[in-house]
Amino acid sequence: MKLSTLQGQPASILGLAGQQSMDAVTVAFAFEAAINYFFFYNLESENFLDGLKLLLAVKREQVLVATGSEDRDISSLRHYLDSVRHHLDVDRVDVFFAEYVSFADDMTQVQVLLDELCSWKDKGLVRYVGVTTHNRAIASEMIERHQCDVLMHRYNMAHRQAEQNVLPAAQKAGIPVVAFTCTRWVTLLKGHPNWKKEPPTAADCYRYVLHHPGISLALTAPKTRQQLEANLSVLHAPQLQAQEIANWRKYGNLIYGTGQDTFDTQWI
Repeated sequence: MKLSTLQGQPASILGLAGQQSMDAVTVAFAFEAAINYFFFYNLESENFLDGLKLLLAVKREQVLVATGSEDRDISSLRHYLDSVRHHLDVDRVDVFFAEYVSFADDMTQVQVLLDELCSWKDKGLVRYVGVTTHNRAIASEMIERHQCDVLMHRYNMAHRQAEQNVLPAAQKAGIPVVAFTCTRWVTLLKGHPNWKKEPPTAADCYRYVLHHPGISLALTAPKTRQQLEANLSVLHAPQLQAQEIANWRKYGNLIYGTGQDTFDTQWI
């Protein structure tokens, strides 16, 4: 399966994630630069959503609208979906994610939730059913059982374990993977005492993520227009060479360290 717009255009390899600091013009700027995938966690990024609404009013069939919820209550999910459709003045949402599925969840309840999302798909309210998880075992199970059309999963220079099972399985199953935390909560950009070279830029992080054939799209959430402009270089950059990949893997190993910080232990 390929993520595509209503017009049949493939999703851009870089997707813009909403931030409260973004202004409405940023959305139009990103679209003109060839980004067509726009993601938001909720309706709080008002300026971003205002810009997205303006874009959708004239370019709906060329844009992928992606959102989701951590809520496990079906009525709350329905309310959120209706709120999104009303707020953006659209009939359907392209991708709706059941977000942050983890072993803390009641998996029977999660299945009920996914069945609900599939019913929305049958009714034409959403186009793709998505699942977001940091957990590789859950991601693998979702892929094996074909319980989602799209998977959003953590992957970056430091967190590469998805290369072992999750990404190959997704490729085999034909399930597109959207990568998030590509800069590892910006810690990849800060350098390391034992790394004598320049640390990667955000664009380097996205290029690393996108070098893997199991990744369809990388999410970027720049705080400023300048950051967005720098990140857009990824859209036209060549594939990383083997030497570059090896270099960033060494750096990622340093940043990951023993894997004992809270993010690494909580989201195995």
